[in-house]
Amino acid sequence: MMKNALYALIAFVIVGAFIASSALYTVREDQQALVLQFGDPVATIPASDAGLHTKTPILQNVVYFDAKNLNFDAQPVEVIVANEERLLVDAFVRYRIADPLLYFQRLSGTSTDPDSMRNRFNDRIGAFLNEAIRQVLGEVQIRDIITGRRNELMAAIQGAVSEEAAKLGVQIIDVRIRQADFPEANAANVYARMSSDYNQQAERIRADGERRALEIEATANKQVVQILAEAREQSQRVRGTADGERNAIFNEAYTRDPEFFAFYRSLLAYEEALQNGQGDTTIILSPDSEFFRYFNAQGGN
Repeated sequence: MMKNALYALIAFVIVGAFIASSALYTVREDQQALVLQFGDPVATIPASDAGLHTKTPILQNVVYFDAKNLNFDAQPVEVIVANEERLLVDAFVRYRIADPLLYFQRLSGTSTDPDSMRNRFNDRIGAFLNEAIRQVLGEVQIRDIITGRRNELMAAIQGAVSEEAAKLGVQIIDVRIRQADFPEANAANVYARMSSDYNQQAERIRADGERRALEIEATANKQVVQILAEAREQSQRVRGTADGERNAIFNEAYTRDPEFFAFYRSLLAYEEALQNGQGDTTIILSPDSEFFRYFNAQGGN
């Protein structure tokens, strides 16, 4: 009797432990969860409510989803860009499951396995991404993809993918092109054509630079001629003013003392003759020169 009671107690403890364990579940900080009852979601547990939770044993089960950012590496897609060149584009997507309930409703199908749902999502997002890449990059030149407009183009692709992914409860965080290259079959021809295009562009830039240099040089020469002409004109005005003042001084001097004025003019003539002479210069004065007349008038000997 005592033995049967002990076995019953042990069985009761085991069943109680089983029921208690099936009634408790834990959500980690990097997870979010859906509580399902007979396959239908009845509760959503976000990552912010991480910890120990309860559910109805046997009747309910829990499906876990990642709350952290996830990566999707797309297969390279061949794009025909605006100049009819083919380009292999390798891209990737970073995303997070923003609405686990909508994600479950759209992707669960006949299976509630999270890995199966993720595979279905990868197929859908891969199709969205390929369509967006072909649509956006198919309207531009290769140089736009490689250089200046790359960020703008990636934003357009991300916008198109985000719109479709939101319908699956997913938020697109980033879309990036890992590599954009030419197929091996036509890479050599494309590189040669691009080299020729860049050489032509360089020649145009060089020709524009030479033309601009000639224009600048012509403008500078014109300015030099104008400046020299203005300088000569100003010099003539200054010289004319100076000559006028000199003549006024001479007239005043002549009016005051004609004899001294004649004497001074003679000295200027002698000075000029001495300055213009070469080597030793001798000036011979006649007795009736202005020099002697002035000194004789002043009582000189």
